[in-house]
Amino acid sequence: MNTAIEHYQNKLSFEMDPSDLFAALEAKENIIAIDARKNFAWERERIPGSVNLSHRDMNEQTTAHFDKGALYVIYCDGIGCNASTKGALNMARLGFNVRELMGGIEWWKFDGYQTEGTQQTAGLQIACAC
Repeated sequence: MNTAIEHYQNKLSFEMDPSDLFAALEAKENIIAIDARKNFAWERERIPGSVNLSHRDMNEQTTAHFDKGALYVIYCDGIGCNASTKGALNMARLGFNVRELMGGIEWWKFDGYQTEGTQQTAGLQIACAC
């Protein structure tokens, strides 16, 4: 039983789902969504208010102005893309508090949240089933 509890506590320490991210952003918590994809993907469609920093470009120089007290939620396309995993690893190595967004931007849209960008979506009626 203790092993299971530890596993699930650890899992929640490293991942966040779209509804939790949305609630944290709405509550104006010290949380920043980072799109770890290349710039063209971020320009096309992104989580509103997110910052674009490709996992390939994460280093001490590109993150020097970032708030070490914030929680950074890293995302990419979703399942089948590991840019968010690579980005979360890079940010953790740089000393930041990070979570990976479960399902990426695809699950963000699946849950009905709007996006912004050149191919933005308006979003749907928000009704998280969890």
